[in-house]
Amino acid sequence: MEDDNLIPEEEPWYKGPMKYILALGLIFILVLWLFPVYSVKLDPNPNVFPKLGEVLPDEVNVTESHFNEISLVMVNGNDEVIKEVADKVVVRSCKESSKVCHAKALFYFVRDNFDYVSDPTAYEYVKSARQSLVSGGGDCDDSSVLLASLLDAVGVRSRFVFIPGHVYVQAYLPDALNRYKEKGDYVNLDAACSSCEFGEISWKSFDKEKRILG
Repeated sequence: MEDDNLIPEEEPWYKGPMKYILALGLIFILVLWLFPVYSVKLDPNPNVFPKLGEVLPDEVNVTESHFNEISLVMVNGNDEVIKEVADKVVVRSCKESSKVCHAKALFYFVRDNFDYVSDPTAYEYVKSARQSLVSGGGDCDDSSVLLASLLDAVGVRSRFVFIPGHVYVQAYLPDALNRYKEKGDYVNLDAACSSCEFGEISWKSFDKEKRILG
């Protein structure tokens, strides 16, 4: 016969409904901890943005030659000045070796340090990347050649996109998030557009016919 006066044993705190609450809490903590780590790996961002004077060598020899139109031969990542500047920008800007972060750093470096200056009224004057670094300004042709050369110096392939009256760069970045990409694995980089972010082009450029070089 059972003793009605016996007090039933209490269930341990780690059993019953409490175990489900604890499990959910642990899962929530893990998500909070892991999500920032994976988001940084998927979409790395530069942590600093160097100024032109911080990365440009003290003495840069520049020839007076120029082109009348953009050519692929103008993209020269092997130029010692271009390579030095590109390396300094990405090393100071990015904590990890990521082509996406490197491309972002170089895009914002050109966009924020390069002032827009129009060509002579009579003809096109396309400067070399080295000339553009020294002058600190130019039009969309010049900023595109400069950006493409800097990208080439750190192993990022790019191409030129021409629309009526304008040109910008597309970088081949398979690891970039899809929201940055326009078609395939190319990301728009319009360094002459002061309001454009990484992956954006001006709304005026959306519906214009495009010609690709590269």
